[in-house]
Amino acid sequence: MPPGDPEMTPSARPIQLLPPLLRNQIAAGEVVERPASVLKELVENSLDAGATEITVTLEGGGQTLLAVRDNGCGIQAADLELALTRHATSKIVSFEELNRVASYGFRGEALPSIASVSHLRLESAPAGEGAFLEIRYGQESGRGPSALSGGTLIQVRDLFTNVPARLKFLKAPPAEQKRCQETLVRLALAKPETGFLLQAGTREILRLPRDLGLFDRLGLIWPPQVTETLIPFDALRHGIRAHGLASPPQTAQARGDRLFLYVNGRPVTDRLLLRAVREAYKGRLTTREYPQIVLFLELDPREVDVNVHPAKTEVRFREERAVFAAVLFAVSEAFARKNFWGPAEESPEDEGEDGSPAGSSAPGPTGLPLPFEPEEGLLRDEGGRVPRPQGFWGSLDRPVILPGPRVAEAQAPYGPQDGGPGPLLPDPPAGGYPVSVGSLVCLAQVEDSYLVLLQGRSLLVLDQHAAHERVLLHALERETGRSRLLVLPEILALHPAERALLEDRLPDLTRLGFVLEPLAPESPGSGERLQVRGLPALLERSRALEFLRDLLADKTEGFEGILHLMACHAAIRAGQPLSGGEAAALLARWQKTPDCLFCPHGRPTAVRFSPEDLERLFKRKMP
Repeated sequence: MPPGDPEMTPSARPIQLLPPLLRNQIAAGEVVERPASVLKELVENSLDAGATEITVTLEGGGQTLLAVRDNGCGIQAADLELALTRHATSKIVSFEELNRVASYGFRGEALPSIASVSHLRLESAPAGEGAFLEIRYGQESGRGPSALSGGTLIQVRDLFTNVPARLKFLKAPPAEQKRCQETLVRLALAKPETGFLLQAGTREILRLPRDLGLFDRLGLIWPPQVTETLIPFDALRHGIRAHGLASPPQTAQARGDRLFLYVNGRPVTDRLLLRAVREAYKGRLTTREYPQIVLFLELDPREVDVNVHPAKTEVRFREERAVFAAVLFAVSEAFARKNFWGPAEESPEDEGEDGSPAGSSAPGPTGLPLPFEPEEGLLRDEGGRVPRPQGFWGSLDRPVILPGPRVAEAQAPYGPQDGGPGPLLPDPPAGGYPVSVGSLVCLAQVEDSYLVLLQGRSLLVLDQHAAHERVLLHALERETGRSRLLVLPEILALHPAERALLEDRLPDLTRLGFVLEPLAPESPGSGERLQVRGLPALLERSRALEFLRDLLADKTEGFEGILHLMACHAAIRAGQPLSGGEAAALLARWQKTPDCLFCPHGRPTAVRFSPEDLERLFKRKMP
């Protein structure tokens, strides 16, 4: 056909109303993506009808047959046809009700959209007198009385058979069945008062009895290794309640399929809530890990818009900051109360005056309980503080030489190039293993990287680099700007790209204690140079220069990222031998540091093996 033919050029056609069937099929594309979408819409209708028992039957992954039977209030025979008409609903009648939607479905689009792409049979018996209406791909194909004794039964057969382009995008039946099961689980967790049964043909797949609480329902869905460690949380902030169950960071997984979010009982996928949850786990997970959490958010319906997506899976909050703060506070407060490692195992007779175990942990500086007993037998100053061990912590143990931004010449040699032993491990304490620190006994160092510890009846393996990183980051966050001048300044050649980045990072570097001075090129055509005249007291010369090179390679962003990078460069390395005294000094500082169980990058600093864990490892006890 020629390019100007009206059949080939839509812009040349006259404007006209779409046929009703085509309208419904377009609407179906917004609401019905696959069998799981149909299940969601039909089960939500059953819940809105007050059902306390819902049975879902699948065949062919839900494409051949998807049936939902409930014991809800039902639909009057005279209203069956209206129920299959677009924008017909009993759930809202005014704009005011739209502003405070309390039901799942309210658009009146789902049933007619589903009926336009399937063979749908709707049966209902609200008062014991049943009736049915059949629709085949948008056209009525039958109606009459039904033998249904109560509630409603909807059968959807041959989904998308009349739309081959949509049908070919469906996955294999087992994959579609799995999606249907995941969708039903998400709905069921928010409705403990309703019983759910999912079956494939006559085979039962999942049964969730009514009045089964959240924890017990999760026990039927998630493995025991996850549910046994879940932490409950419940907090009210800014008039917003956030509650549910969250897994400790140690049980994080590489997929985000156990992250369930609800707003006023409605399952949602919301970026704001996801960011708040991730922020609560910040510093406890790596970038490739996901928490396992069921979060319920309850707030005034007028403060949330659920009408921003046809499938109602997305919402919009009027006060996003308040919602973010409420979620962050609730989950973080649960972590602050929870001692992930638990106190050292004590015998029953070792109890305090209040009946609590003598070794129970006290809250740390940020409210996070410390996983170990306070050290005993150490000399304390007049304020009751334990002085930090001298020597192992290098320049941290020296007096402040350059408080604030002022610069003064160092009085003692620092760094190997300046004739000294270097600030990180000067004059290491003598002594071998084992060595005791409070409730810990350090048995040995393995591969010059890991410390093997005994705590009560449990065995711990500590990553010395990760643990020292956490200690140093905490010190950096409290004290920055401590500087020392170098007797012999260091000169670094600068690439033009590094020069531009340096200008952006210079205020942060000065704040950390670097004393830097740009120098003119040595000769015309040569590159610019940077003179390093002073370093943070924490870093020895070689590691400070490594840090600057990594920073100028744009390996981090923001001041917090700079602190993490600096702590990483200053920490003792894997493969670095430690004497017993050095290990004791590390453990003494580490167990008193907030969030000591995780390095700044979210990796664990220690792994704990209980007697039961060891039995499972050696197959003395099967999981």
